[in-house]
Order: sequence, then C-alpha cells, then structure tokens
Amino acid sequence: MCASRWIKVTLLLHLFCSATSSPLSTHTSAPLLTSQIPSPYPTILPSADWIDLSESALCPLTLSPSSLVVRFGDPVKVNCSVPMKGFSLLGWEVTLLAPEPTMDSFLVWKVDHMSEWSISPMCYAVSDLGGPCHRPLPVLVYKPPDSVSLSFANHTGSLLEHNQYTLHCTVHDVAPSRNLVVTFYRNQTRLARLRSNVTDKTPVTEIFPLNIVAMREDDGANYWCEAELQLQLMTTKKPVTVVSEKVATTVLFGPQLLCPTKLRVKMGESLHCDVRGNPEPSVIWLKDGRRVIPPTHSTRAHAGKYTVLATGLFGQKNVTVEVEVVTCRGTASVCEGLFLLLFVLMLNVL
Repeated sequence: MCASRWIKVTLLLHLFCSATSSPLSTHTSAPLLTSQIPSPYPTILPSADWIDLSESALCPLTLSPSSLVVRFGDPVKVNCSVPMKGFSLLGWEVTLLAPEPTMDSFLVWKVDHMSEWSISPMCYAVSDLGGPCHRPLPVLVYKPPDSVSLSFANHTGSLLEHNQYTLHCTVHDVAPSRNLVVTFYRNQTRLARLRSNVTDKTPVTEIFPLNIVAMREDDGANYWCEAELQLQLMTTKKPVTVVSEKVATTVLFGPQLLCPTKLRVKMGESLHCDVRGNPEPSVIWLKDGRRVIPPTHSTRAHAGKYTVLATGLFGQKNVTVEVEVVTCRGTASVCEGLFLLLFVLMLNVL
C-alpha cells in the first residue's frame, strides 16, 4: 500500500510538471514549471473517480518471468507488458538500473550482473483514467556454498564405544542462509536434517552441530553431510547441493565373547570361539586350570570343560564352555537318529 501511494504521488508530480497548461488556477507555480521542463507524455489529471487499480483485479500488468531466482553476479532480464488500450505510461521502480518510462505496451528491465543481495523491483502503469497500477517482482538472490566440511568438535582420532561426540557440518559463505538445509549421513543412512535460523540475505558461514553416540557397529563407518540450498520461488527449480568429504571412523570396543556354553564338534575338527574387539583382544584357553592350545583336530580326549579368557581395551571377559566331541559325521542328534533307524530296520528283519 505504501508503494502504491508513493507511485501515485510521484506520477502526480511528474504529470503536473509536464503539463503544457493547467486548468488549476490555484497553483500559480505550474506555468513556470511547464515552461522549464517540456514533456513528451500527454497530460493526465486525476479525476473524481480516481481508482487505485493495484488493489483490484483491473491491473493487467504481466511479468515474464513472474518471479526471479538469480545467482549473484548473473545477468537479469524481465519483461513487463500491459494492453495498449487504456494505459498511457509504463515504468519500472527498481534501485538497480531502472529503465526510462515508456508509452509502449512493454518495458524490459535488465542488468548484466546482479549486484544487490536484497532488491524489490516493481513494474507500474498509469491508466487513462489516472489510476496507478503496479506489480511487484519477487526476487531471490543466492550464492552456493564455497565448500562444505565435516569434523568432530574438540576431538581427533578413534572413538570409544558408548561415548558421545559432536559432529560439526560447516557451510562456508552461502546466501541466503534461511534457505539452507543440512543433512547428516552415516554411510547411506540419514541421521538428521537441520534448517538454518539465520535471516541474513548476504553470505554467511554457518556451523550445524549433531550429537552421536559411538557404537561398535559403527566401526569403519563413513560420516558426511550435505548442504542443500532450496531455491523454489513460484517456479520449479532444482536445489543447489554441495557435499562434504567422508570422514572414516574407528570405534574402539571389546572384548566380546560369542561362545556357546555347550559346544559340540565333530571328530577331527578344531575348537573355535568367536572373539571380537578393536583392537583385537588376546585370547587364552584354560582346561583344568592349565593353559592349553585349542586343538586343530579334535579327539575324544579333548572333550571337557574349557575356560576362554579374552583381554581387550575395556578389560577382561571369560566364558566356560563344555565341549563334546562326536564320533560320526554330523551332530550327536544325527548319530542318535541313525542308530534308532538301524535298530528299527533290524526289528523288521527279525
């Protein structure tokens, strides 16, 4: 509304100053101004039925494109047009290289390089009835990030299991930050999506934090982040995305023993217990209180109770394993099944 009133006052002053004669005798200075500033435009005086066309559906101004998403430093070209009938003046109100008003039905505003971060162009026209008409041009000026980086805050080296750490995704020199969305990833799994709260239209560098808890399953995982500048503005435009380098992580944990309390092995097989940890734990086997080497070819003599002791970064773990060595191929239950089948066959024969 303020812009409409400003245009109205400006056009009135321009039209009064450009008139070759004035029917309003109360303004004695009008003839002097007319003689000093000749104008090629026709005289248009406000009438009793002055209508602000901008506030109604009677404003036929057309902008092409209707909105503008432009990278800082790129060229700009927008056409404003109006039906020739009923309108005598067409112009642009813009702080960057505004073209001269025209009596034609179209007027192009263009610049070779967009050099302003905040700009509000507006096309206006004057009808033969004296009513102003204007259309604002929505403009979004942007700049992609120079770079995006990911790092751990106040930490270097390996991670300890169950400890909390903070990831920092730093987006360098981007505008406007309010259109920025940052996504954190572990490998291909999305962890979080954060949006900027900064309202500056000029380029800024912003740091986005994310807390994580290190788990053994994450050992060897790659963390990275993606900065997405969302540029949709009444038009379909793909977002601008920049990704960081991947940060490989090492998680220290263990020891972890994955041994059953009862273990059946076939004759000739080795004894084995799955032990995990980073760094790799040291493992010893004990039988009857004495250290032994797990057999690579089991016999009946290797049956019995064993204690498996693993020593790792976070202490020691042990488990007692009762080992049974079966004499046939397959498990003991399979052997028992074959024996029962043989017994049934012998009964049938008898």
